[in-house]
Amino acid sequence: MKKKHYILLLSLFIISIKSYGQMEVNRRYPKPYYNAVIENGDTIPYIQIRTIYCFPKKVFKSRNEEKLYWRDVMDVKKTLPLAKLIHGIMMETYEYIETLPTQKEKDKHLKKMQNELFEEYKPVLKKLNFRQGKLLVKLIDRECKSSSYELIQAYLGSFAAGFWQGFGKVFGVSLKQHWDPQGKDKDMEKICFMVEYGMI
Repeated sequence: MKKKHYILLLSLFIISIKSYGQMEVNRRYPKPYYNAVIENGDTIPYIQIRTIYCFPKKVFKSRNEEKLYWRDVMDVKKTLPLAKLIHGIMMETYEYIETLPTQKEKDKHLKKMQNELFEEYKPVLKKLNFRQGKLLVKLIDRECKSSSYELIQAYLGSFAAGFWQGFGKVFGVSLKQHWDPQGKDKDMEKICFMVEYGMI
């Protein structure tokens, strides 16, 4: 990925983290929990686990279709963890900065995080190709329930959002893209689902 591409993605990464205060927490995967029922005077423990899903075997019409499918799988495996990481860091950061007493201390902490994240994730984003970069922008919307454009607008204002949208379009990336699991992203949503549950 070219230098300008990963600069754009890294900026979105950092802005997504700083914008969490305006987002709804999404806990898609609750951990199994322990409970118990009382039956005929006996206490019977039970554990609620996640539902197990089964899909029919994928049938390909051609070798090229199969090749493109597994390319999509590899792209999701590479970018979905990053999108989830953004969401996770957002949750942790928001919970922490809410304990800080002043806005100055909050801004100082966020600034420190920006510098640390830039150093840590710059090499990771540089390894993404253009196709994977575009997918990451959409997966951010999937995980955070808000487009990258909306995140920038919420935190930096309309002017900055318009600037980054124009900048992204130069490279064929629209920051206003939304994840459409029932429409054009239906096939990718299925891949994401299967990757999340360790099925592929």
